[in-house]
Amino acid sequence: MVASIKWQIIAVFNNGKSDKVYKMSSSKKPPSCVENSLGTPWGLHKVCEKIGTNEPLGMVFEGRKPIGLRYWECSSEKQKKNLITSRILRLDGLENGVNKGGGVDTYNRYVYIHGTNHEENLGTPASSGCLQVSNMEALEISENVPEGTHLLILL
Repeated sequence: MVASIKWQIIAVFNNGKSDKVYKMSSSKKPPSCVENSLGTPWGLHKVCEKIGTNEPLGMVFEGRKPIGLRYWECSSEKQKKNLITSRILRLDGLENGVNKGGGVDTYNRYVYIHGTNHEENLGTPASSGCLQVSNMEALEISENVPEGTHLLILL
């Protein structure tokens, strides 16, 4: 997979050819690998864990656990927030000193590919560092991308 912060897309490749392109939202803040920056990290990553496989579309996750409500079932106050929905593909940086180790560790920053309750913002920077996609596309990516798949995030 390749994600472009500039173009706000994730491309999935199969046997060296682009299989599908998804509109995404990266961070509202400038790209950054630094802890607490809320910026989307760049460089080579892998999908190290998939969470929510049997949960329904729109399920909200907190601390990587389903809360038992889909985003439209949450209070209007909660719905204003950028929620983590449908599926989580947790990312682990593979470049020491860039996105792995010290104060630049993507895994320790809890950076994911995940669904969002604000699909209307896809295609523009709107997250707190994660790569957000539509809920249907979060399910599709989770079903079709195995753990261990590499993701290169480009500026």
